[in-house]
Amino acid sequence: MVDDLVIRRLLIANRGEIAVRIIRACNELGIESVAVYSDADARAPHVFAADRAVPLGPAPAIESYLSIPRVIDAARQARADAVHPGYGFLAENAAFAAACAAAGLIFVGPPADVIARMGSKIEARRLVAAAGVTVVPGETPADQSDSGVADALQRVGLPALVKASAGGGGKGMRLVGASSEARDAIQAARREASAAFGDGTLYVERLIERPHHVEVQVFGDHHGRVVHLFERECSVQRRHQKIIEESPSPVVSPQLRHRMTSAAVAAAVAAGYRNAGTVEFLVDLSTGGGDPARFYFLEMNTRLQVEHPVTEESTGLDLVRAQILVAAGEPLPWADEDIRQRGHVIEARLYAEDPANDFLPQAGALLLYREPQLPGVRIDSGVCQDGDVSIHYDPIMAKVIAAAETRALAIAKLSAALRAFPILGVRTNVPFLLRILADRRFQHGDIDTGFLDREGTDLAGSTEEMPDFVRHVAALADQPQSAIRNPQSAMKWDPWG
Repeated sequence: MVDDLVIRRLLIANRGEIAVRIIRACNELGIESVAVYSDADARAPHVFAADRAVPLGPAPAIESYLSIPRVIDAARQARADAVHPGYGFLAENAAFAAACAAAGLIFVGPPADVIARMGSKIEARRLVAAAGVTVVPGETPADQSDSGVADALQRVGLPALVKASAGGGGKGMRLVGASSEARDAIQAARREASAAFGDGTLYVERLIERPHHVEVQVFGDHHGRVVHLFERECSVQRRHQKIIEESPSPVVSPQLRHRMTSAAVAAAVAAGYRNAGTVEFLVDLSTGGGDPARFYFLEMNTRLQVEHPVTEESTGLDLVRAQILVAAGEPLPWADEDIRQRGHVIEARLYAEDPANDFLPQAGALLLYREPQLPGVRIDSGVCQDGDVSIHYDPIMAKVIAAAETRALAIAKLSAALRAFPILGVRTNVPFLLRILADRRFQHGDIDTGFLDREGTDLAGSTEEMPDFVRHVAALADQPQSAIRNPQSAMKWDPWG
């Protein structure tokens, strides 16, 4: 507890597992936590975990979690001192950060102008390039017409990517392999970018063949100090959405680590960055040999990452606690000698989805949900047994994080945890995760960002797989009969492996 901290009451403008995680940090700091919730989340775990809770409105996010006026009103109603945006929703919305400041609320994150500057991929590329950080070869055409963007594609060289300046998550991005594909790709990217972000500005970027996606955690305070907390490997992703993350990266040598982390700090300093952020790079291994010779700035995420537990477990440092302290004007709580890597940490995102049915999101009541209690395994979750997975929001249920002395042991520990995680009521991606972890290429660290887009269908398996009946019964043996409300739910249970 910090007795003289200026933040005494914190509103969490989010839901699910990240809201629960922030509430835990508040408890440890002696700060009163305020949850917000939509009508669909009235009985969600984060609502009961907080000291108080304020309703936001209807279930659709645009009318609740994404409504800046409603969130600001909730903070005023609760008499909060500060707002933590978590990730997703309004976390990287410069207008929200500015609205918090205008309302006299401390925003737990970077200043609004920094969010705006780094949120524009075009502006971010210009800024970091001026700071000496290598960017992927590309061009932002002054002529934003379809023909102007098509001409830029030809100058950059094919294959190339057409990308939205605003937003992320793969939205507004199209691959162009031949000139004949350009017009349709440009129009599709512009439509999607305009719909998702309200901004159809495009830029062109050369395609890096089979890169690794490696990101560096950075942190800055109000006293001019900027540090890095090493890297995370995030190449296991499907349609640009990360699934498994780990640290240290199996492809990053000490020499490359030094160069990448130095570049990340330089980018953060150039941006005037404060609080937690992540600088993302593409690593090109095509040069062969020992140390990968080339890496390129991809983008900067001006918020806490979903995968922040990987860094917490590999360094022993609490990022959420540090976020709150820095937002309150305190210096970074770590000395340089405190920032060290230890062992190996790996995280898997557990989703309510059906991999065998094109990863269709699942929703419904959780008839059985029992988190394994294993040494060296951390689980961050936002659901509970007899709760629901909502149709209205991202279907992530939990993050399972395993730490061990070596990468092989961490993989084995994560696999054991996933196999000991019984869930009834919705299909999950647990079998899919287990197949990835068991794959020889993954175990050798030979997974690039396109691996799952090429191999994911085979790894997803078949809907005809059925559970081991004996283990099913054992898992349910001590459950009350009320937990087994619908016999048909057994058909949705996931096989463990």
